[in-house]
Amino acid sequence: MSARHQEQPPRPAGPGKKWIRVSKVVAGVESEEWVEVDDDEEGGEEDELAWPPRGEMHVLNRDLPRVDGPDKVTGRARYTHDVRLPGMLYARLLLCPHPTAKFELDLEPARAVPGVKEVRLVTEEETLYLGQPIAAVAATTPEAADDGVRAIRARFEPKPFAVTHEQALAENAAPVGKNGNVRADQTKGDLEAVESALAECDAVVEATYRLPVQHHACLETHGVVVDYSGGDQATVYASTQGTFSVHGEVPKLLGLPAGAVTTVVQHMGGGFGGKFGPDLAGRVACELARDLKTPIHLMLTREAEFLTAGNRSGCVQTLKGGAKKDGTLAALSARVDRLGGIGGGSHGGLPYVYAPRVSFLESRAVHTHTDGSRAFRAPGHPQASFAMESLLDELAYALGIDLLAIRKKNLPSGKDGDVWSRQLDLCAQLVGWDEHPHKSAPDASDAPLKTGIGFGISTWGGGGRAECQVEVRIARDGAVTALSGTQDLGTGTRTLVAAIVAEEFGLALDDVVAQIGRSSYGQANGSGGSTTAASLAPAVKDAAHNARAAFFEHLAGALGTKRERLACERGEILERSDSSGAGDGRRWSWEEACATLPPSGLSARGEWKSQLASRGTHGAQAAKVTVDTLTGEIRVVQMVCVQDCGLALNRLATRSQINGGMVQALSYGLLEERVIDPELGLVLNANFEDYKIAGCQEIPEMIAVIDEKDDRAVIGVGEPPVIPGHGAIANAIHNACGVRLREMPLTSDKLLTGLVALREGTREGPKRPDGAGR
Repeated sequence: MSARHQEQPPRPAGPGKKWIRVSKVVAGVESEEWVEVDDDEEGGEEDELAWPPRGEMHVLNRDLPRVDGPDKVTGRARYTHDVRLPGMLYARLLLCPHPTAKFELDLEPARAVPGVKEVRLVTEEETLYLGQPIAAVAATTPEAADDGVRAIRARFEPKPFAVTHEQALAENAAPVGKNGNVRADQTKGDLEAVESALAECDAVVEATYRLPVQHHACLETHGVVVDYSGGDQATVYASTQGTFSVHGEVPKLLGLPAGAVTTVVQHMGGGFGGKFGPDLAGRVACELARDLKTPIHLMLTREAEFLTAGNRSGCVQTLKGGAKKDGTLAALSARVDRLGGIGGGSHGGLPYVYAPRVSFLESRAVHTHTDGSRAFRAPGHPQASFAMESLLDELAYALGIDLLAIRKKNLPSGKDGDVWSRQLDLCAQLVGWDEHPHKSAPDASDAPLKTGIGFGISTWGGGGRAECQVEVRIARDGAVTALSGTQDLGTGTRTLVAAIVAEEFGLALDDVVAQIGRSSYGQANGSGGSTTAASLAPAVKDAAHNARAAFFEHLAGALGTKRERLACERGEILERSDSSGAGDGRRWSWEEACATLPPSGLSARGEWKSQLASRGTHGAQAAKVTVDTLTGEIRVVQMVCVQDCGLALNRLATRSQINGGMVQALSYGLLEERVIDPELGLVLNANFEDYKIAGCQEIPEMIAVIDEKDDRAVIGVGEPPVIPGHGAIANAIHNACGVRLREMPLTSDKLLTGLVALREGTREGPKRPDGAGR
């Protein structure tokens, strides 16, 4: 059996030794072989491998600049949208302009357009949702493809539709699909016990909280470029969060074996959970390339991105909660309608984090003739958090209890509750809660400009799993390269790969090159659920550790020393004078040591190690807002987030992720909403001019705090910072002026309407047992 296929070591390891498998490249041919090295610690390799103490790290757990930052700011970074190939055709999709319709198409006028090379159907006879693609055009230029789409003669027979929650639930509603408009799929808890407990409560709040559909708003739209001109090889460039979620499908679509196709994700312009798999655009592009035997560029237009690329589901949640005089949350019942279009929608469940004594939840999907929802940064959690945090605030006001105290009182018992309590205290300190005069009642003064503070907490799983394959190579000239098929969707994956290897070898960050984003580099998980770092980092650490062990074994023979006396430090190889590490012996520069390697250099592979990853996060946020009661202007002036995530591999990137989550929550809370005309069945803001997202002038002072009390291994931080921010803002608005906005976005017109109702005493609020209102 060749060394490449030798699955087991050639013999048992000797005393104090262990075997590791390393790969080498000789004359362009890769092979693997087993190398026997010293096993320094009892317990074997699994126990030996650990992250260095944080105080001893020289690269990790510091502020690191993005290694690909210069390429991005100078325009050198090549995104899928940027790919241009000889003979390439551009493809566009014709979307159905009705929520549901039967249709007939005459494709011949499109075929007559100069530059158009192909026109074909992608949907047969009837559509199910507004914006569903029904035909594709491929042409020599984007403009010709657009002209071709416009030239298609279409005759539509619109059918009755339901595009809103109310329309879908109305009597004699237009059916969405074959299984009805409502699918009740979750019931838990004892409703009778909840009703009995509510009757004994000192304050009861019943309210409905509404959240709109939110779009991912990625700067780069969905799509692929397929480089195939016939023959037995193809390359597919994809804007995706999963190199291998695309790679698993495109070979079949092209009619090629998996090994004949390379999937490339060098750079991609955002995903937030919505870009996995080739999608319809990728399937159409592959089929066009296969049939026409020419490269195809199919990236969705911005309108198509809004209409057919997925979204965060909307939600209507009716909660009834009761609390005792001391603030104990005694009972909660919740009925949740998830608005996921033709999809099921998502929801994080209620109660969310907090622990009432008894609870009941009924959740159902309410379908409409609109695009199906997809995963979106912390799927379902922002919806659940908004309702739960709002209800808890309303109960606190009804009882006259400190808004911070009621949260701490109702946290789960044990270690998790202690973490959230500590994080809330730090948030309160940073936002100025101690000096705030309105801790248990809104500002009732006549001042036109008022300030309020609100809180919220989050939870997320994160963690890693055994999916990533990583190779670390050391070249004879001293170059160090780490390779993995993982993708970087803008969160700094390249940087953490290079940093881990640099830490292991005692090198600077820019001494290591991270090569990622190609399926040929080795298997990797998709970037979703805050699992990338915790899945990839342990495998990188293992590969670097194995490469260093093999390198030291080689150097021990080449330099006439013992492996255990060698160490890496500040770009040098050091020889300690004895095995305890005491005293200094000889020194070699990194380049001098690497020059002793054979021409092929050395490489080693790594895999996921469970002890290098952890899971489960806690976070707390506070928002400070000012409210102008004359104009209705709402301005967020400060947001604070205290977030744990285990070992922060790159502190600068971690804080950036936390800030990005707060900004996205602010934008969701104040601005974002799919606006759809219920009579015409048209989306009115399927573009970046009318769909509002936060810009520079909306961004407040942001304080992102990495929880230093968390000493666990790598977890991941992408999801949790986006969860509680919009709820904290709604709570801060109420704290400022007494108006409870239960429907997002939290806009000035809703605030002014609420202020008028509050002054006239017509707005119903939480009631105390004595009948008193707010």
